[in-house]
Amino acid sequence: MTLPVGLLGCNCTILGDETTREAIVVDPGADIPQILSALAKHQLTARKIVITHAHFDHIASAQELKQLTGAPIVYNKADLPLVAIMADQPTWVGIPKGALGEPDVRPPDHSPADEEHLVVGGIDATVLHTPGHTEGSLSLWIPAEGLLLAGDTLFAGGVGRTDFPGGNTGKLLASIKERLLPLPGATVVVPGHGPDTTILEERVSNPYVGEAAR
Repeated sequence: MTLPVGLLGCNCTILGDETTREAIVVDPGADIPQILSALAKHQLTARKIVITHAHFDHIASAQELKQLTGAPIVYNKADLPLVAIMADQPTWVGIPKGALGEPDVRPPDHSPADEEHLVVGGIDATVLHTPGHTEGSLSLWIPAEGLLLAGDTLFAGGVGRTDFPGGNTGKLLASIKERLLPLPGATVVVPGHGPDTTILEERVSNPYVGEAAR
């Protein structure tokens, strides 16, 4: 299930195993009561917290969720420079410094390797390093479900911004071309913001993907 959280509508996705009732929570950037309510409704226990990249709208409440659930936080340590400037990040999108309080954001409990498997219950998610939006951006590919959590690398009809610190357009387009477009066309893509899409739909109609595919 996917819940839009926070002022920027970050897509927080909960991957739950129906047998073990264990779950992975991806990008709990805000609205922890809403996330906890969704876990309780489906009788799920968070076992891992995965952050696709260290922008405030995706990571700001991860430590709070860890404190409440005991689940370790997983993200790419290449994004630690962004953690160091967490208090300044909201100003990049016009939010006054301090308006959201002081997020408690810490180094990851685990920084996953490319193509590492994150296994919780019957959920087997493969980490794909997809730098470009940030240096440490990652996507989660769950083959058994035909599901890709793309963070802010790929959107329905768009791609992630690269004008923030750590962004790199060349790396972003290479990540899309080399890591995401080769996935099966029927793969459902849950981006970091906005509606779901599919790999096939983005191959066909995304104006940026043609550039990435060259």
